[in-house]
Amino acid sequence: MNEDITRRLRDAAEAHQPDRARMLARLERGAADGTVRHRTPSIARSWPKAALAGLAITATLATGGLAVAGIVRTPPPSDSATTPATPSPTFPSRPTPSAPTTPTTPTIPAAPAPTPPTTAPVGPRPTPLPSSRVRNGPLSSGGSVDPHSTVYWAQSNLTLKTTQPLTSLTVELRIAQTGGVQNTGNWRTLPSEDFNVTVQETGGALVYRWVLKPGRTVPTGQHEFAGQYNHAIGVRNATDDGYRVDTQTPGGSVAVWGRFTPAR
Repeated sequence: MNEDITRRLRDAAEAHQPDRARMLARLERGAADGTVRHRTPSIARSWPKAALAGLAITATLATGGLAVAGIVRTPPPSDSATTPATPSPTFPSRPTPSAPTTPTTPTIPAAPAPTPPTTAPVGPRPTPLPSSRVRNGPLSSGGSVDPHSTVYWAQSNLTLKTTQPLTSLTVELRIAQTGGVQNTGNWRTLPSEDFNVTVQETGGALVYRWVLKPGRTVPTGQHEFAGQYNHAIGVRNATDDGYRVDTQTPGGSVAVWGRFTPAR
């Protein structure tokens, strides 16, 4: 019941709009009537009553307005529904950065121990030459391992000298197969078109052969023949290497042969 009355008073107070101008006009009319009728004793005697009545009405209206305003300003009972408070926005907390981790050094596996080079089995040795004969007739010769040879590669040089022109000539170098011996090339100081050249492995040796073509002539002087080859890693032993030179002269067949001295 009290809640209903309170609600109605609040609604009436909110809807009430006092007309101040009208109230002032009524007071002015009341004052004007008093000035005209103050000569009549009865009316004069009633003026204070009328004024007091007007003041009472004004006070009543003012009091009522204050009461209504008080009612309007009175907060609602505690048991009435309350408006839920707007929750304060929450902000996610900033994650605490983790301490940097020390990168781990990858473990590098130890390199395997190098495998020592294997030496190919040595094939049958070439037929041993008789004791060297480096000079014969117009020919003289000498064999050596080139000083620029390495632990991987070598070159065997033959130096041939003739004191007269040669119309027939065969030069042969034999390099024993000591392991990994493979041809890598050959050369000579005489014109290449004057010779037929072959390189083949036979009888346990790598054989280089130069044969002078028919109708060609080797002039007098000093000439060089060389064979180049790879071999197993290490200092190669050239003890079983050798050379032979055959030619025809007006006096008959002439040959020289020998071995290769180590590089110096």
